[in-house]
Amino acid sequence: MKRTSARRVFAAALLVASVLAPMAAAPATAAQAVASHQSRPDDCPAYELDPKLASRLDKAIEKVRKQAGIPGVVAGLWMPGKGSYVRATGVADTATRKPMTSDVFVRIGSETKTFTVTALLKLVDDGLVGLDDPISDYIHGVPNGHRITLRHLAEMRSGLFPYTEDADFVHDLLSNPKRSFTPREVLAYGYKHKNTFAPGKQFEYSNTNLVLLGLVVEEVSGHRLADFIEKRVLRPAHLSHTLFPRGFEFPRPHPRGYTNQTLTGEVADSTNWNPSWAWAAGAMISNLHDLRRWAKIVATGTLLRPQTQEQRLKMLPTGHPGTSYGLGIFNSDGWIGHNGSIPGYQTVTVYLPSKKATLVLMLNTDISYQGQEPSSLLARAITEIVTPDNVYDRPLPTS
Repeated sequence: MKRTSARRVFAAALLVASVLAPMAAAPATAAQAVASHQSRPDDCPAYELDPKLASRLDKAIEKVRKQAGIPGVVAGLWMPGKGSYVRATGVADTATRKPMTSDVFVRIGSETKTFTVTALLKLVDDGLVGLDDPISDYIHGVPNGHRITLRHLAEMRSGLFPYTEDADFVHDLLSNPKRSFTPREVLAYGYKHKNTFAPGKQFEYSNTNLVLLGLVVEEVSGHRLADFIEKRVLRPAHLSHTLFPRGFEFPRPHPRGYTNQTLTGEVADSTNWNPSWAWAAGAMISNLHDLRRWAKIVATGTLLRPQTQEQRLKMLPTGHPGTSYGLGIFNSDGWIGHNGSIPGYQTVTVYLPSKKATLVLMLNTDISYQGQEPSSLLARAITEIVTPDNVYDRPLPTS
């Protein structure tokens, strides 16, 4: 197998992946229609999609799952006026062949960024921080910190070197994936390098930015980031199945996670790897029910003042055609939200305002297929069917 790049391994890079050898395809299980009996947002229909449309989605998901060697998938789609679609297919454990189910918890990787930035924006609403404040007002020792603003950090335009691209960091983590890292420890790996560009000049996806914003939330609020997010974000949003783990905890049921982000490049079970290295950028856990609620909340800004949400949704180019990035949130051909990738798991949580539609995907692998994220392949296949005018991660023209 090919080795992965540091950016691919740990940055949960936005809709981009380096070339990786695919894992051998797991034998398929029949797609399972799972009715949700949990509370629904008002505009999420209880009735299912037209059977013919649902059948097309079943076939598309299974095709991608088998081609990309994805062990298990949970997919949820809610479209007011058309119906809902929830499927769990494949396996949650490749050893026991236990089927994937729709009630599992998964590590959500970089979707954590939407929670961290929401926490920061709550402080903006409180008048305690300003988006154009320099990071040096809050955190000392940041290279060029007097010129880098909180806005630069949230929109991924700071120029700070991504600590996840440092070779020593990659070696230290992969040598002991259960090791616990502090925020200051991971930042130190990035600070060894010169900044990559002047603040605001371009887009570069970097976990360094979000770790710093997490420290700002702690400094200004006087509370641990996990506690602040719990009190000011999760509770008001009624997300009772979402958590910021303090260590290895992982609520059950959860699927096993599979990755080839290892020192040898061989596939490993990463279920119980310590996510502390990702912290404010990628350590959180959630489930289908909560991610469905969160998709609309974060895209429409119901927890924030309208003027603050307007700032959040000021999208700038990323260099990836069709995808722009705001403050800890992206727009992919009209779908607003975020994806997540952490060794063993991938997620997509997006909302399409024009259709009031919600799409959530949860996978128990992050192994790329032909250089593409498996979650992006699935989201693209689904949106090509249900919203052909708004295709998530639309591929580049071939001619």
